[in-house]
Amino acid sequence: MADDQTLNLAGPRSERTRLKRYHWLAKYDQDTINGIIDTGIVCQVGYVIDQQPYVTPTNHWRINDYVYWHGSSASRMLKTQQRGIPVCFTVTHLDGIVFSRAAFNHNINFRSVMAFGQAEMCDEDVKRRALQCFVDRLAPGLWDYARKPTEQEWKATKVIRMKLDEVSAKVSDGLPDEEPEDLATNLWAGSVPLGLIQRPPVPDPKLREGIDVPDFVKNFQYLK
Repeated sequence: MADDQTLNLAGPRSERTRLKRYHWLAKYDQDTINGIIDTGIVCQVGYVIDQQPYVTPTNHWRINDYVYWHGSSASRMLKTQQRGIPVCFTVTHLDGIVFSRAAFNHNINFRSVMAFGQAEMCDEDVKRRALQCFVDRLAPGLWDYARKPTEQEWKATKVIRMKLDEVSAKVSDGLPDEEPEDLATNLWAGSVPLGLIQRPPVPDPKLREGIDVPDFVKNFQYLK
């Protein structure tokens, strides 16, 4: 990512981003928020079209204090969002299951970000720079290795961005919150950490003989 303009905020940026339930899990500092966004590949974008709510999963990336996502130029989602309608952007990581002595107190460990704002369409220059950043975010060096987009492919793609003005994070990474009487029982409690597993590369069966695995694949590490 490009250099960040880090803001260490002591509190929420607006009432919409103030956590009201389980407020002690709230994180408002920029480092935590950026870390959750940057270690995710899939986000969910919520919006309304003709009074019908939608939540669309898509790929995202961040440059400074903007988050970006892209899609087809024919996408109804992007055509609607570019008009500046209200948008809700979220990213969530599932980190574990928390088992309690009491059924009421089972929980999950997670990291999440929620942001509100209005999306805007990127102009052609910003779009091309942003998509290069997106490709290299997946695997550094991938942009230079791969065939570059044709002009028709550029025309077929739109990029939307939203400024991270109203944003907050929620992080749960603890153990069960038990009642004193439950601590005296012989029931087990604790947590089971969860995470994605990275497996070895799988070559395309249509590869011609003699094509080596490029370094960006050999050295690939999932962002999380």
